[in-house]
Amino acid sequence: MWGLLLALAAFAPAVGPALGPRNSVLDLAQPATTKVPGSIPARNSSLAQLPAETANGTSEQHVRIRIIKKKKVIMKKRKKLTRPTPLVTARPLVTPTPAGTLNPAEKQETGCPPLGLESLRVSDSWLEASSSQSFGLGPHRGRLNIQSGLEDGDLYDGAWCAEEQDTDPWFQVDAGHPTRFSGVITQGRNSVWRYDWVTSYKVQFSNDSRTWWGSRNHSSGMDAVFPANSDPETPVLNLLPEPQVARFIRLLPQTWLQGGTPCLRAEILACPVSDPNDLFLEASAPGSSDPLDFRHHNYKAMRKLMKQVHEQCPNITRIYSIGKSYQGLKLYVMEMSDQPGEHELGEPEVRYVAGMHGNEALGRELLLLLMQFLCHEFLRGNPRVTRLLTEMRIHLLPSMNPDGYEIAYHRGSELVGWAEGRWNNQSIDLNHNFADLNTPLWEAQDDGKVPHIVPNHHLPLPTYYTLPNATVAPETRAVIKWMKRIPFVLSANLHGGELVVSYPFDMTRTPWAARELTPTPDDAVFRWLSTVYAGSNLAMQDTSRRPCHSQDFSVHGNIINGADWHTVPGSMNDFSYLHTNCFEVTVELSCDKFPHENELPQEWENNKDALLTYLEQVRMGIAGVVRDKDTELGIADAVIAVDGINHDVTTAWGGDYWRLLTPGDYMVTASAEGYHSVTRNCRVTFEEGPFPCNFVLTKTPKQRLRELLAAGAKVPPDLRRRLERLRGQKD
Repeated sequence: MWGLLLALAAFAPAVGPALGPRNSVLDLAQPATTKVPGSIPARNSSLAQLPAETANGTSEQHVRIRIIKKKKVIMKKRKKLTRPTPLVTARPLVTPTPAGTLNPAEKQETGCPPLGLESLRVSDSWLEASSSQSFGLGPHRGRLNIQSGLEDGDLYDGAWCAEEQDTDPWFQVDAGHPTRFSGVITQGRNSVWRYDWVTSYKVQFSNDSRTWWGSRNHSSGMDAVFPANSDPETPVLNLLPEPQVARFIRLLPQTWLQGGTPCLRAEILACPVSDPNDLFLEASAPGSSDPLDFRHHNYKAMRKLMKQVHEQCPNITRIYSIGKSYQGLKLYVMEMSDQPGEHELGEPEVRYVAGMHGNEALGRELLLLLMQFLCHEFLRGNPRVTRLLTEMRIHLLPSMNPDGYEIAYHRGSELVGWAEGRWNNQSIDLNHNFADLNTPLWEAQDDGKVPHIVPNHHLPLPTYYTLPNATVAPETRAVIKWMKRIPFVLSANLHGGELVVSYPFDMTRTPWAARELTPTPDDAVFRWLSTVYAGSNLAMQDTSRRPCHSQDFSVHGNIINGADWHTVPGSMNDFSYLHTNCFEVTVELSCDKFPHENELPQEWENNKDALLTYLEQVRMGIAGVVRDKDTELGIADAVIAVDGINHDVTTAWGGDYWRLLTPGDYMVTASAEGYHSVTRNCRVTFEEGPFPCNFVLTKTPKQRLRELLAAGAKVPPDLRRRLERLRGQKD
């Protein structure tokens, strides 16, 4: 039977998990906290009951009731109205649950935006510490959500860590000018080898880095001790009892995990303040002149925004759904073209997909911004946008994993952590959920069966993948059907957490290899496409920026072969290349997977030109129509083969095709079942627009005979003579 213990937080001591040698909790109001590893400061009961103002000036006291159920503490609130009080701003200390995590039922408001440790707006030179165990554990690594390298003790470790003999460790951030600090978010050390995190800390402020004052506890007037982490990854937010205006902020670890060292990753919440004396240059606020909706949109808001864009530009937009998520949310696509809803002969189809990982939110917002921008600029007569919409059909899928996004959105941009919301509601990583077509292709190549027995393109789905009990997410099935329905030529899959463009293959050819250079036959095209996006992205081209985590991709032009980075079996990029005509790359848009809303204008500016320029690359290569000589109708599923490139594409149902190629001369062959093949030279230049390369195919005598017999017609004399000659040659 469950044992329940009810106690009011104002009168009973808190009970927390035993991280140290004793199961004790220290009162936040104590004048000092003994630095015993594993001891955790308790929430001050008086702080837990600070009044929060209502709209009419009546304060509401939140009396917290603790229900302890087998060491698991559940927080409940009961509102109690008190007498009206003068309107004042109450800033209660927001504390975590005893498990060190925020209550998932409530979305915490962080007040001021992040200073920019995670997004790299804060440079390494602004971070200092009392000591560091090594360069790889220096203060420049104390950034929220920073990821370590695979090797322990290298230059890219996953936190700031003080030396073990440091008796008064501190981590310091220089804001560069007077700033209103309102809160702190912390994590422990990211490592596959060690567990280290801070369990409590104090906060100090300074204007000159010499004279310091602390954040005070309202009830006792003593320095406040803030509860920190109970695991290495969950972000824990503490709002200051009273915001402080200063230039410098210090975090002073008081206790940490027993047997470990004081290690932390942090983000500082801070608002800019005006300087009446103009002693400090005001920091340039990131922004954009485009009149767009720069905020994060949950599912309901996303639908509303897409509807508004359609109502504003009904002649060039169409909204449709390709399926539903596991939770039943529709996967909406915005189509943008001068003839929405129909495939025009000779007009290529392109797509952007975002939100495959629900917590990587920037791609979702960029596509919502892109559809607004295309609509506005088309109405303004922007010639570049007009040409895009008249020469191609653009499909924008802002949220492939809406279930995961809703989880991440509910937590908030700074508190979602590195992985929460990544998977769909079945705990499936959608970027590992597509059919592995690489393995059967490579096995057939090793046996010498490609392309005569096994094709080098449009590989069929494996039998196991089509079974009813196959582990295939509904989101994945919907996208596969979408790929088959529309003859896509070019795509990009928008992710977050790094600044790099990766291209296929994503899976290593050597089984079980963690990383290995594994290029496709179209490596030159994929490198071109990747370089175009990376070269047009402002953040990637910033030579002064530091690497996001543990790899410096700038030394290779901010592009990398996916398998040479880390192997990803079942990726959407590889599947698109091997199962359809579509060439697709992955764009890692930002170090911060879920940037704060105030960073969205700058992120849009970083990516706006890259998004447009990448779409324009669909004009690179050759394009044309394969027709029947007799009927002059297009031939569907004709194969377009380029000499020297062991990967073919096929024509769409109208006989039109697009073959992406880098500049050069190519011998191209068009073939179709029942027709004589035709080969011709096609030249691709650096000039805009695909080189027209059309084909007219003649039916073979056997095919003509089949069609005549099927129609019940007599065989013409010339065809009868040709068939007799063919029989004589065989004899």
